Amino acid sequence: MNINPLESTAELIQPSPSSAIAHTTESTSEQLLLSMYDSVEASIFVVDVLEDGDFRYVGLNPTHERWTGIRLEDLRGKTPEEVLSPVDAANVRQHYTECVRFGKTICYEQCLQFKGIRSWWKTTLTPLRNAKSRIYRLIGTSNNITVSKQAQAEGIEDHKEQLLGAIAQKIHSGVDLEIILNQTVKEIRFFLESDRVIIYRFQLDWSGIIIAESTVVPGTSLLGTSIKDPCFSEKFIERYKRGGIQVLEDIYAAGLHPCQIDLLASFEVKANVVVPILLQQDLWGLLIVQHCRAPRQWQQTEIDLLKQIATQLGIAVQQKQLQQEIESLKAQLNSQMQLNLNFEAVVRRITEKIRDSLDETQLLQTVTQELAEVLKADSCQIEFYNDCCSVAKVAYEYSNSKFLSQESSRQIADFPEIYHKLLQKESLQFGQLMGGWNPQLTLITQLACPIFDAQRILGNLWLTRQTQEDFAEVEIGLVQQIANECAIAICQARLYKAAQAQVEELEKLKHLKKEFLRTLSHELRTPITSISLAAQTLESVLRQEGVLEIELVPQLFQILENECERESKLINDLLTLTYLEADIEPMTLIAIDLQTWLPSIVEPFRERIYCQQQELNLSIAKELPSLQIDITDLERAIVELLNNACKYTPADEAIAVSAYLKRGKVCLSVSNTGVEIPEDELSRIFDPFYRIPKNDPWKYGGTGLGLALVKKMVKHFGATIHVESADNKTTFTIQF
Repeated sequence: MNINPLESTAELIQPSPSSAIAHTTESTSEQLLLSMYDSVEASIFVVDVLEDGDFRYVGLNPTHERWTGIRLEDLRGKTPEEVLSPVDAANVRQHYTECVRFGKTICYEQCLQFKGIRSWWKTTLTPLRNAKSRIYRLIGTSNNITVSKQAQAEGIEDHKEQLLGAIAQKIHSGVDLEIILNQTVKEIRFFLESDRVIIYRFQLDWSGIIIAESTVVPGTSLLGTSIKDPCFSEKFIERYKRGGIQVLEDIYAAGLHPCQIDLLASFEVKANVVVPILLQQDLWGLLIVQHCRAPRQWQQTEIDLLKQIATQLGIAVQQKQLQQEIESLKAQLNSQMQLNLNFEAVVRRITEKIRDSLDETQLLQTVTQELAEVLKADSCQIEFYNDCCSVAKVAYEYSNSKFLSQESSRQIADFPEIYHKLLQKESLQFGQLMGGWNPQLTLITQLACPIFDAQRILGNLWLTRQTQEDFAEVEIGLVQQIANECAIAICQARLYKAAQAQVEELEKLKHLKKEFLRTLSHELRTPITSISLAAQTLESVLRQEGVLEIELVPQLFQILENECERESKLINDLLTLTYLEADIEPMTLIAIDLQTWLPSIVEPFRERIYCQQQELNLSIAKELPSLQIDITDLERAIVELLNNACKYTPADEAIAVSAYLKRGKVCLSVSNTGVEIPEDELSRIFDPFYRIPKNDPWKYGGTGLGLALVKKMVKHFGATIHVESADNKTTFTIQF
C-alpha cells in the first residue's frame, strides 16, 4: 500500500470519523503539529482514543519509521499489544491512560524493543480534544536517549562496585550478620529504586521467616512474618539449589499459578526478582526485590548485581556459621581444659601458632611435635588424600626415635574398615599389634581425626601410643579441635599462597605493559623520524640537481612535511593518552604562582591571535594561592585549550583567559565568543577523535585528541574540567 506522507499527515491531525462533531478548521496547535510532522528530527506517532477507552495507532512520521524500523502500513489500526511485547505494551498503555485521565501533556522515559533491539526513549505525549472537549487523539514526540542512558549505566556500574565493595568490607571486618543483612536490603532498595527488599530465611519444613526488610510500601511491615507458600514445591527447591532465579516483570503476565498470584497480590507486589542465597549446595534463604507501584522491566545489570550480592550474603552467613562453630568449639575446649591448666596453655599456644602462621610446612610440623608431646604420644602424623581419595600419604610426622612409625603411604581400598568412617568425617580410635618386627607382641592405640573444610576432606591427623589405654574424651576433643584448626590453617595458607601468586602475576603483567609501551613508543616514532630525514635528504639532493625548480616538487615536499608533522603529533598524542591511562609516569609536583606563570604561557599566542583578527584578554585575580602541580601537564592542557580556541573563534571575536577563586577553589578558564556548541554535543566533546558534526574537520585540521588529552591530564593532576556553551560563547573551566 503506497501512502503519501503529506496527505496522510493532514488526515491524522483531524478528528476521527467516530467523533461526534468534526472540526471545520484546524486549531493553531494542530497547524503547528502538521508543519512539524514530516520535518523535525524527532519521532512522532499518533494514537486514536476510542469511545471505549482503547487505543489504536493511526500514524507515524518518517523519522519514527527510520529509527524504529516500523512502517506506517504495519502500524495503522493496531493496538499496543499487536505491536509491542506484553510488558512493553502494558507500560505504554499505562502512559496513554494517564495522559487521558489527567487531560494534559505528560513526559516520561521508557525502554522499548523494536526489531529485537532495546533502546531508551524520552517521550512527550499531548492530548487533542474535539468540539465536545473529549480527548480523541494523542500526539507523541520521542527522542532516542540510549547513548545518555548508557553513560548513566556506566555511573551505575561504578555505584554497583562501591555497593559490593562495602558489603565485602563489612564481611571482612567481622560486622554482625544482622547488621549486614539490614544495611544490605536498605542499600539495594535505594540503589534499584524499588518498593520493598526482603531476605527470606528457610526453616526445616521449607516454610520461612522474613528476617530483614527495607520498604516504602504503606502499611504493616513484613519483618518477622512467617510465610508458607502453598505453591513452593520440590521443583522450586531444586531450581534454587542450582542457582536458578525468578524474574517477574508483571505477575499477571508471567503465567504463574493462581495461588502464587494471590500470595504476591496480598503483599501488593506487581513485579519481583528472587535470587537464592546458598551455602555451598544448601539453600539457606532468598533475596527478594519487589516493585509494588506497577510492572517493571528488570535490567540484566540489576539481576547480575543481585546475584553478586546474594553470593556475598552467602559468604557472610557461612562466615557467621563458621564463627559460631569456632566459638562453640572454643567453649567446649575451654570447659575441658579446666581439668588441666598446663594442658590448656599448650592448646592455646598451638591454636595461636595456627592462627598467626601462613607457612603451612612450619605450622603443621609444629602441630605434630607439640601435639605428640602434650598427649605423650609416640607418633603424630598428618596425612593428605590425593584428588580422588584413593591414596593417603603422610606429609608431616613427629615420632620418638625408638618408635617405628607406620608406612608413609596407604591405598584406601586396603583399609576399608578404617577409611570408610574417616571419609564420613568421623573420628576413629582402635588398638592393634605393632607392625614390623615385634617379638613381644606390643599393642598400640591409634586415634585418627579427619581434617576437612566446607568443600572437601583434606586428610587425617593420626596419634599413636605404645599402650592399650584409650585416648580420653578430653584428649579426643583436643585432637578434633586441632584437626579443625589445621583445616582452617591449611586453607588460609593455601589461599595466601594463591593470592601471592596472583600478586606476582599482576606485577609481571604490569612490567610487561610498561615494556610494551616503551617499545611501542620507539617503534611508532622511528618510521616518522626516518620519513622526515629522508624527505630532508631528498630535498637537499634535488635542490643541488636543480630539479627543485619544478613547481610541483616543492608542493609535494610541503605536503610530505605537513603530513609527517601531523602523523608525528597524532602518535605523540596517542602515546601521551596511553601513558595517562596506564598512569605509568609519576607526577613531578612544583609550586607555581599563576600571576607570573600564566602570562608566559598565554603571550606566545598573542601574535597568532592578532593575525587572525581576534582579540585576546588575560585576567588574573589578586592573591591567588600557589598551586602544587605537575607543570608539564598543566602547561600542555592550557596550550591545547588555547589552540582549540584559536582554531574555532571567528574574526572580530574575543578569546579570554581567566584565573580566579570560586568558593575557595582556584579556577582557570579559557573562553571564546562567536561559537556555540549544541547542548546534545557537550557530553561527547572530550571523546577521542570526536568532532562536532557541523564543523568541517578538513578546514580546521588537528588530531582530534586535543580535548581528550586535556581531560586525561586534568584528571591526572587531580583537578576537574567542565564546559559551558550558551549565548554564542563557549567556556572551558579547570577547577583545582
